[in-house]
Amino acid sequence: MAILFHSLADPALIALINRGGVGVIPTDTVYGLVACAGDQTAITKLYSTKQRPSQPGTIIGESIRQFEQLGFPYEPLARANHHWPASLSVVIDATNVSSYLKVDRASLPVRIPDSSELLDLLAATGPLMTTSANHPGEPTATTVDAAIKYFGNDIDYYVDMGDLGDRPPSTIIGYTDGELVVYREGAVDVSSLR
Repeated sequence: MAILFHSLADPALIALINRGGVGVIPTDTVYGLVACAGDQTAITKLYSTKQRPSQPGTIIGESIRQFEQLGFPYEPLARANHHWPASLSVVIDATNVSSYLKVDRASLPVRIPDSSELLDLLAATGPLMTTSANHPGEPTATTVDAAIKYFGNDIDYYVDMGDLGDRPPSTIIGYTDGELVVYREGAVDVSSLR
């Protein structure tokens, strides 16, 4: 039976995540299906729950140090760090990141989110892999009730922080040969980054 929480600071939630629990939390954008990025078993469960052919989502962390510990290179992280914390995901080379995380990808988006509650959680759990709380081709859940309709008791927990329908998804960018590439327009105005 999935457990329902109402706070990202709940010690029982933190313990559950650190034991490999997979669940739905409010991010700084929309509800996300999450698991500890450093836990291969948890990531495997997250991917099988999501049922998406091309699996990886976005890794959220509390600091660039957490991303470095996963194998991401310092230099592009340091450049991205000027924009963070923000609802801005930056695609970074993942050559040295474990294959269970990146699957067949050469790069992955990472983000330091713009939410003090979420940053406190990430400081306690380490970085989390997050992907939108929905099944492929279906709308992203903007409430926990919607997420429960997707995943039911197939996951371990839900954190209910109300309706997030007014929050846009993160902006996703990258850099190719030093030039800004926009993969998705979202919460952060791209013109402010140029």
